[in-house]
Amino acid sequence: MDFSWISDPTALVALATLVVMEVVLGIDNLIFISILTNKLPEHQRSRARRIGIGLALILRLGLLGTIAIIVTLTEPIFTLLGHAFSWRDLILIGGGLFLVWKATKEIHHNVDPTPSNDVFDTAKATMTFGAAITQILLLDLVFSLDSIITAVGMTDVVMIMVIAVIAAVTVMLLAANPLAQFINNNPTVVMLALGFLLMIGTTLIAEGFGAHVPKGYIYAAMAFSAVIEGLNMLSRRAAGRKAAGSSERKH
Repeated sequence: MDFSWISDPTALVALATLVVMEVVLGIDNLIFISILTNKLPEHQRSRARRIGIGLALILRLGLLGTIAIIVTLTEPIFTLLGHAFSWRDLILIGGGLFLVWKATKEIHHNVDPTPSNDVFDTAKATMTFGAAITQILLLDLVFSLDSIITAVGMTDVVMIMVIAVIAAVTVMLLAANPLAQFINNNPTVVMLALGFLLMIGTTLIAEGFGAHVPKGYIYAAMAFSAVIEGLNMLSRRAAGRKAAGSSERKH
């Protein structure tokens, strides 16, 4: 195993940058896992998250072992309406459509939780452990492919990619339960997170059709929305404390 790159400052900068990028890319994956596992019975949630994140690690490391194949996934396989599509494009489009469908379905259920007979009805079937893991695995594959292609574009040292992937998945593992609990305890945050998934899905579809959307814009918008929601939460808590204080004085 070659560690000669450790003495190369450029390689160390690439490692630090890649770790940060992999952690940021893992946020999308983690939000989806958190929302999906929160639909399971409480005693199954933590286990499902661990399995989902473990699968993400296995997929990423497995894809790193097939870099030669991963590189070919970006080569065009057919042309439609003047645009050349690769396997990566098709995977991104498929994953994006799934995310848009899933987010729209969950938003519909949160806005109108009563049973209905429309196509978005989510009240008829309860989420099972197997169904949750299957859906997590499908999205893990899409996010893992995007993650590894990003890594390949930044460095050709496999060990740097492996360290960055392990670091990112470790952060996901540590943050999974607190994030899921936070989302579960704050209904408005659930809607915000679903909005993020809708935006991420749309971005994946756009990238699959060749319209590159800089990730910085996406994450800046997510961060801004999160800050605004944080201020709203603080405002609601302050109003609640004020109302409680007024009620105590009256008594």
